[in-house]
Amino acid sequence: MERTSTGVPNEKMLMWTFIGSECMLFASLIATFLVYRDQSIVGPYEEELLNIPFITVTTFVLLMSSLMMVLALSAVQRGDPRGSRLFLLLTAILGLIFLGGQFYEFNHFVHEGLGLSRNLFAGTFYLTTGFHGAHVAVGVIWLLTLWTLALRGRLGPEKAVTVEVAGLYWHFVDVVWIVLFTVIYLMSGATGA
Repeated sequence: MERTSTGVPNEKMLMWTFIGSECMLFASLIATFLVYRDQSIVGPYEEELLNIPFITVTTFVLLMSSLMMVLALSAVQRGDPRGSRLFLLLTAILGLIFLGGQFYEFNHFVHEGLGLSRNLFAGTFYLTTGFHGAHVAVGVIWLLTLWTLALRGRLGPEKAVTVEVAGLYWHFVDVVWIVLFTVIYLMSGATGA
């Protein structure tokens, strides 16, 4: 593994820099959501629509995908091709299940009259959670690319840093969701639909 003057591979340093910039971006989105929270003068309102039990399940699914990512990295580092393929695929599948839940939730909200421009909650909610969903989608594509490399036998221990960098991104996406889940769902006072 090639080292730099910092002792950290360039790929990891670049990912940490990217994650730092993304933290600022998500902090801005979350701050905007909090500023406009409870400012909507027209419904439907968040406490009427947010389904805490449902989103708790999708949150659990996303968190379990982080565990699968750890297991995938471990398998790659050990030179276990079967484990690498299995855990990369499971991580991607769990990410897709999370995205399916987000799509279902968005669809439900629109059918209940909460379109993107309906009120301040809708605009900030869709922007913040949608942007996160886009990050999950990018992560799923990345994971499936790594899985394809693993299927072709091109993802051995010498490529562990590549998988580790993908894991850093995936864990970042999960941590951001924990913050969003807390701020948007748990602090809303919603009881579930």
